[in-house]
Amino acid sequence: MLYRFDTFELDTAKAELRENGAPRPVEPQVFALLTLLVENRERLVSRDEIHDKIWDRRIVSDAALASRIKSARQVLGDDGRSQRSIRTIHGQGFRFVAEVKVARAIQLIDPPPLELPTGHQAESTRPSIAVLPFRLVGNAGPYAAIADALPHELIMELSRLRWLFVTARGSSFRLRAEDADMREIGRVLGVRYCLSGTVDVAGPNLVVTVELIDTRSDGVVWADRFAGSVEDVHTIREDIRARILTALELQIPLHEANLARLTVTEDLDAWSAYHLGLQHMYRFNRTDNAAATALFQHAVARDPGFARAHAGLSFVHFQTAFMRHTDDIAGESDLARRFAQRGLELDPLDPFVNFTMGRTFWLSGDLEGGLAWLERATTISPNYAQGIYAQAWTETLAGRGLPGRAHVDLSMRLSPLDPLYYAMLGTRAFTHMVVGEDLAAAEWAERAARSPGAHVLIAMIASATQAMIGDDAKAAQWAANVRSRNPVLTRADFFRAFPMKSEVTRAQVANALASLGF
Repeated sequence: MLYRFDTFELDTAKAELRENGAPRPVEPQVFALLTLLVENRERLVSRDEIHDKIWDRRIVSDAALASRIKSARQVLGDDGRSQRSIRTIHGQGFRFVAEVKVARAIQLIDPPPLELPTGHQAESTRPSIAVLPFRLVGNAGPYAAIADALPHELIMELSRLRWLFVTARGSSFRLRAEDADMREIGRVLGVRYCLSGTVDVAGPNLVVTVELIDTRSDGVVWADRFAGSVEDVHTIREDIRARILTALELQIPLHEANLARLTVTEDLDAWSAYHLGLQHMYRFNRTDNAAATALFQHAVARDPGFARAHAGLSFVHFQTAFMRHTDDIAGESDLARRFAQRGLELDPLDPFVNFTMGRTFWLSGDLEGGLAWLERATTISPNYAQGIYAQAWTETLAGRGLPGRAHVDLSMRLSPLDPLYYAMLGTRAFTHMVVGEDLAAAEWAERAARSPGAHVLIAMIASATQAMIGDDAKAAQWAANVRSRNPVLTRADFFRAFPMKSEVTRAQVANALASLGF
């Protein structure tokens, strides 16, 4: 249909909004909301109906709906005060009240894949992705269904990532051309990224390959290959799904941050500033932590309703307190908690937001209080590697070494390139300490301390574990490394950062650190 109102045309066939004949940039979800309201202009559209139709019945916060309504009004030159086009019926829903004329009706007959009505490339800074049906190579026999089942499961799981807009299966699965043009698919579906893959069953072997493509440049952002026995197809499918989800959680923000580096900071939009802030945040030093803080503040200024930017601010203030980069530990701890709470108010179902809230409890030594939030983060997103690691850290310091080991091993398997991988290795060392396996603890601690991004407290773990196994030379080397990076650190600082509940383990570590002069 083509709907005309004021100076606008809403063209549902082309998924395009035009003002005085010129296309207006509209984020796909906002376009869908406008279409829903215009098509049902004779009645009130309830909040529940909007949730069902726009978010596919996924639970979203009132802030998310308010943000989309605000964006829809802004693109029409409307606002919450005048409500010339979109009227709020308080406590019930919304109505489209501008006078609408239907210009023409178009009957669409199930078109071939690449002749879908043209979508609008999302101008929103929020990353967007389409998962295409995987292509079968050879004769897969009874296992052919995995080529559709795996991407379908990925779509469902990706929809739980609150920062990512995911095209529904009904649209992306219509694009089955073997040599499809990814730029064209990006244009048709209005997405920045496409995930495609192949499934090859050769005798007893199952091989799945995947590629993440940037539809703007047609370049490969990330690719991987998974193989196993076809007899274990269900176990393999679960493993592949988990590893792909974790990789996308890492690779898309990394790619977005690299693109954001080409933009002058003052011109960055909220999402670009946030992604660039992540890169600085994970470098774990004063300078980069300050840069990350400024970028997250920029993101919040551009979009006050951006929950993850508030969580980013919680993370950097946590880091300032955790690393003792300030004398005002209480003040930084309070800021970490306040920004996490604000993130939760805006989006209580974002795993990263729950993760940052959980870590704020570490600063006061309340491991059990933090564990509840971390478990919530991994319940929301079961493959969230950083959440699983943080849960392992908390369990281990609380004295539950074996459950902690199972969780940290899972986090390392899910995300072997994670910026917190050094911390995962350090947690693995702690799991051995709390069960009396000092030699293994020393080996894992040294691996952690030598890993990229490892901060000075990780080197302190390495010095303590080497002293515990009697390797005085290595213990002295790591102690010297600690003092060269932060000469004022003491064992009291160590235990404030790592509030170990096992009195036996705590005493052993304290004696080891004391022997090294800490």
